[in-house]
Amino acid sequence: MKRAALPFAAVLLTGVLAGGYYTSTFLHGQDTAPSKGPALAEPYSFRNIVKKVLPAVVSIEAKSKPVAQNTNKKKRQAPADDPRIPEEFRKFFDGFGPMPEEGGAEPRLGFGSGFIVDPKGIVLTNFHVVNGADSVVVQLHDGRKFTSKEIHGDRRTDLAVVKLDTKGASLPFLAMGDSDVMEIGDRVLAVGAPFGLRGTVTQGIVSAKGRNGLNMNMYEDFIQTDAAINPGNSGGPLVNLEGQVVGINSAIKSRSGGFQGVGLAIASNLAKQVTKALSTDGVVHRGYLGVQVRDLDPGVAERLSLPKDTGVVIGEVFENTPASKAGLEAGDIVTAIAGKRIGDSKMLQGVVAGLPLHQPVEVNLFRDGKSMKLNVTVEEQPEAFGRDNVPAPRRLNTEAAKTSLGNTGLDVADLTDDMADDLGFRKGSHGVVITDVKSGSVAAEAGLKRGMLIVRIENERVANAAAARTVVEKASLQKGVLLQIQSPTGGVNYVMLKSEA
Repeated sequence: MKRAALPFAAVLLTGVLAGGYYTSTFLHGQDTAPSKGPALAEPYSFRNIVKKVLPAVVSIEAKSKPVAQNTNKKKRQAPADDPRIPEEFRKFFDGFGPMPEEGGAEPRLGFGSGFIVDPKGIVLTNFHVVNGADSVVVQLHDGRKFTSKEIHGDRRTDLAVVKLDTKGASLPFLAMGDSDVMEIGDRVLAVGAPFGLRGTVTQGIVSAKGRNGLNMNMYEDFIQTDAAINPGNSGGPLVNLEGQVVGINSAIKSRSGGFQGVGLAIASNLAKQVTKALSTDGVVHRGYLGVQVRDLDPGVAERLSLPKDTGVVIGEVFENTPASKAGLEAGDIVTAIAGKRIGDSKMLQGVVAGLPLHQPVEVNLFRDGKSMKLNVTVEEQPEAFGRDNVPAPRRLNTEAAKTSLGNTGLDVADLTDDMADDLGFRKGSHGVVITDVKSGSVAAEAGLKRGMLIVRIENERVANAAAARTVVEKASLQKGVLLQIQSPTGGVNYVMLKSEA
């Protein structure tokens, strides 16, 4: 007599209760062959990890002094309602409700999370949790409270530390783990106080690593997770299954402002450096060059015979900076600095930030088809570094005679003083202006737009439209035509025009 087949749900439940671990994979009611590699044992409860982590997680109330009375009271906008903040990347601005009116007697309050990283009483949290606070009230999981005015923050990474006077008592703390060894699919727990609910724990996986370019912070290295994160979780830890901190919960990608499965945590390896600097010096000292950079296109690197995944393009060199003093120029391709290979703009930014200040280092670069070296003396980043607003794109209003550049899909014109003024180019700029880009052309596919300036074609400077057409006619779109372009908003870059036909 045949036994009745158990429903899929019943089979799955039996597997959990029997051993506490999954030993095979079920799909549509049928078990499949186990993988050849060793299975990672996964607990059906995280209770032991939580017991280890919770005592070191804190909630933080940030307070500021009352604002003087003002007869012209004006409603203050809560940061989370600020229209300048992208909807999909709202920070966990932690006040619940509108800000007090200007001139009101109530102090401004904010609420977030944090965790103790040193038994002597050093708390790590987000900068935006404590930004503008005169003091903070830190409450431990066991109910103990500490008030502190010793707050040190780093806006560029959105991290801050709060020092507590523990009167010599030793506090529970969490060890910082290695975020680099985490892999997509690894289990993680997020701990904090969402909506003021202290001691909340949620679980999920590492959804992605190395998220950057989100324009949330100057220095970005985010771990993406689907562990539920909500307002109030800011500054709380993201821990691995050993109870080590691998991220600091910082932001969510959401259309509603609430959890939608995409949370972002600052990688612990980035936080380690910042925490050490803030704890010892109260500030993070970073070097800078004073350049605008962008990643080098692989096709351009191949054409220039540069190693794969090597080099960044200097789009612009700002005046009176270490780069300008050393003789770096827009269009230079930096391949190494201080003996360290540079693979992308993020790597360059990190290497320069960590270089010793006021000491010359060697920069390897590629300029006008030749390799060369320069010495640059790195200086400390000025306070306003990175806050300059990118100018809005401007329109070409001046009419000019157009010249077609073969099958590229580009029409260009000689650059005149009126055109340069229309588009916002600096006085003395040279090249030909793109006046039209045909839809569907190789130029359009390469991202070229009306108003950009073509400075070089195949490493030859082009002084006028006729010269540009001559160089293009000699080149081959099948092999690729290399352009050096310039825009008033994006500096200098290289573009490869290539046709498969």
